[in-house]
Amino acid sequence: MPPIPLSIVMPVLNECEHIVASLRALAPLRAFGAELIVVDGGSSDSTLALCRDQADAVLSSPRGRALQMNAGARAAAGRVLLFLHADTALPDAACTLIARAAAHSAWGRFDVQIEGRSVLLPAVARLMNLRSRLTGIATGDQALFVRRDVFEAVGGFPQQPLMEDIELSKRLRRISPPVCLRAKVRTSGRRWDSRGAWRTIVLMWRLRLLYWLGVSAERLAAAYR
Repeated sequence: MPPIPLSIVMPVLNECEHIVASLRALAPLRAFGAELIVVDGGSSDSTLALCRDQADAVLSSPRGRALQMNAGARAAAGRVLLFLHADTALPDAACTLIARAAAHSAWGRFDVQIEGRSVLLPAVARLMNLRSRLTGIATGDQALFVRRDVFEAVGGFPQQPLMEDIELSKRLRRISPPVCLRAKVRTSGRRWDSRGAWRTIVLMWRLRLLYWLGVSAERLAAAYR
């Protein structure tokens, strides 16, 4: 059997309202040959049961995105790993775009479009995409993908409760800059809508600044909660 070209790893936690639609949207990619692995972090709702018929594998892991994504990566068979949030939808031809990017680069990510009620969200997305291009840092909302051998070489996601995507990006950036695909993933703006757009923007920038200044991810996770 030839190697699987792409494994999609999706960490989930209490996503019963939207998970079936999210997984069904990935059916064309599975038909294209991609593997879909869902890793549940201890959901207290029906998420785990709803995933069983919609994915190639459904795993359980201790709670925490880094722990869940590392568990999915260990079980994956793909040459390239795509880490996808449950509330993020991929663009058309995502498999082809990732395959082309992975042919000449170790890792990459998509531009993001944030869907929600706030009129600020388009500007937030534009700034996120621009910042990522300037810094070579990708966030989980941008559907980060990486060649499996490179992911293993840098030790996977660091086992920390927050900023694991930023820390992985720093490690990967030492190997090569990311491919910044202009095709957009669509991600939910529920975080901004539920907490308030301005409040969330200020909080996220504050957390990133403190992390850059050396404050531990554990302290920042407590502040985020």
